[in-house]
Amino acid sequence: MTQDTLILTLLAPRLSADSIAGVDGLIANHGLNIEQRDWLAGHASLGGEMSPHGDCVEYRMSGGDIDIESLREEALALGALQGMDIAIQEDSIWRRQRRLICFDMDSTLIKAEVIDELARRHDVFEEVAAVTERAMRGELDFKQSFRERMAKLKGLDEAVLIEIADNLPLMEGVERLMKHLKRLGYYTVILSGGFSYFARYLQAKLGFDEIHANALVIENGRVTGEVQEPIVDAERKAMLLEDIAEREGLHLEQTIAVGDGANDLKMLATAGLGIAYRAKPLVRRQARQSISTLGLDAVLYLLGYRQGDLQDDDGHSIAE
Repeated sequence: MTQDTLILTLLAPRLSADSIAGVDGLIANHGLNIEQRDWLAGHASLGGEMSPHGDCVEYRMSGGDIDIESLREEALALGALQGMDIAIQEDSIWRRQRRLICFDMDSTLIKAEVIDELARRHDVFEEVAAVTERAMRGELDFKQSFRERMAKLKGLDEAVLIEIADNLPLMEGVERLMKHLKRLGYYTVILSGGFSYFARYLQAKLGFDEIHANALVIENGRVTGEVQEPIVDAERKAMLLEDIAEREGLHLEQTIAVGDGANDLKMLATAGLGIAYRAKPLVRRQARQSISTLGLDAVLYLLGYRQGDLQDDDGHSIAE
């Protein structure tokens, strides 16, 4: 239970009157008062025009004792029913003081699982998928499954890596998000259980300050199938987030983590703001916030930025 002020962020490609009414009803059912309701982005803020980056309404709420976990559970169900995201966070002095943001890579920054792409090109996809399935059943932990999958890539030609890196499909909104994060002074990091070979490509393309991922060991132009320690697993992701925050002189409440998989849950729980992005249902339920209906740049709305705050390089609003 809490008596703190809450921020509810409602997001969708297009929000209808029924969507707003549904959220108003959810808030009323929990005995909360709406102190303020603002359109951060979308048709109501633009005189009826369609926003290219989706609609977003932010509520500021207060009341008596608030069962925030029950509220989040009902919000997740309502969002799934109406095709919208409802993120709920406690308001605090840290909300506009966050400075470190850490991302998973595969299926978060890019629309692919690179190890699956490598396996397809090496004609071992079914074998790799079988190892992944065993890990999902709990028969292997991440490190065991990673070693087994890497062993099956032995002999893969480095030319395949170059081709895949040159054609990585970026997640919608990632370029816009990174542009504004850098402009706003955020320190940006990739923390990935994938491969540093591809993380370095994204670092060069998008300007990440730092990357931590697993090394593909290559000798004589071929992947050896060996694994370099330490492996970046769930525990290491969370530890790295804490270490980087301490090194940069930041409170953990000033950190953000974004990821899609079970391997990201500890990182999401460690960060001041943990966001599950286009994640599986289990991860969405366990994460404190989630986004599934918009591009990755919707993270900016959870930070409280409105459409008019986000300017392009010429000083024009993104709405123009």
